[in-house]
Amino acid sequence: MKLSTRTRYGMRALLELALAYKAGPLQIKVIAEHQNISNKYLEQLVAMLKTAGLVRSIRGPHGGYVLAKPPQDVPLVDVFKTLEGPILTTECVEDEAICANYADCVTRRLWTEVNEAILNVLSSKTLGDLVEEAEQSKQKASYQI
Repeated sequence: MKLSTRTRYGMRALLELALAYKAGPLQIKVIAEHQNISNKYLEQLVAMLKTAGLVRSIRGPHGGYVLAKPPQDVPLVDVFKTLEGPILTTECVEDEAICANYADCVTRRLWTEVNEAILNVLSSKTLGDLVEEAEQSKQKASYQI
């Protein structure tokens, strides 16, 4: 299973907004520069995030984008589902009609377990958790000799 660039870049862009949450709006070009993402691609990602209600835009000369809610109120599962779609290791996890062996398939049970583990991790973390980790990481780096 491999995450798309849409999810990886979108998550990084949201983390950038979360780190600047109290500082005010960020412009696309600033986020793109900091995260090394093309402006055009980032505009598409932000549009998806805006449609999902995760970010909002602020107009004007000092405008840009901000999180729609505080970082601690944004579960990563919502971000993931917005950018990647449903969390599915295989189609048979969600739709039994896809497989004739649905009822007694041992591997399907494994894929269901993997699915639930991913969902549990993403549901247990928020953008606020990532902000805390980023700040701790930054503090550790600044204290190294």
